[in-house]
Amino acid sequence: MQLDKVVNYHKALADATRIKILILLADGELNGQILAEKLGVTPATITHHAAKLREASLINERRDKNTIYFSLNHYFIKNNANAAENLIYRKTKGDVDILQEENKRMKESVIKNFFTNEGKLKSVPAQYKKKLIVLEHLVSKLELGRKYNEKEINEFIKNFHEDYATIRREFIMHQFMFRENEIYELNPREMWTQWEAIS
Repeated sequence: MQLDKVVNYHKALADATRIKILILLADGELNGQILAEKLGVTPATITHHAAKLREASLINERRDKNTIYFSLNHYFIKNNANAAENLIYRKTKGDVDILQEENKRMKESVIKNFFTNEGKLKSVPAQYKKKLIVLEHLVSKLELGRKYNEKEINEFIKNFHEDYATIRREFIMHQFMFRENEIYELNPREMWTQWEAIS
């Protein structure tokens, strides 16, 4: 996931010692002992920070007998810096908005995991964002502008899950539908609680 990569990259950089290690390595390959001496820290500290940088693919390691040498992974440093910029400014990649691409993948994943092949809802997700995706998927099958009585809504929900009372209540709570005199109607999509806005 693009967003995860950007977050991991910035987590790896969120430490002064790790930034200093990268600055020193910009001049060329160095081993842990030299880095420790230059930064005034223990070799164990270098090992700890190097592991974080390696996990984020920001450095390479090369072993020569008992000595480990570190060098910058130039491609990943530049690529991840660009990925953050692209994500923030929503630059297009092959005419597809990066953020929309991520959201589409997440929605597909949730629907695949929480619905059976026959379209039945296995369970209502506990995680708020996933629950909204499931609710949106269900209400999208209702007709905009049509008025439903409570029995019709209950029967509609029972096609997917037995707990129609909870799901019906969730439809109202999250502005997918409104209820007046026991009549239910879809709200305009703009009023729905937008799962894409949930972090």
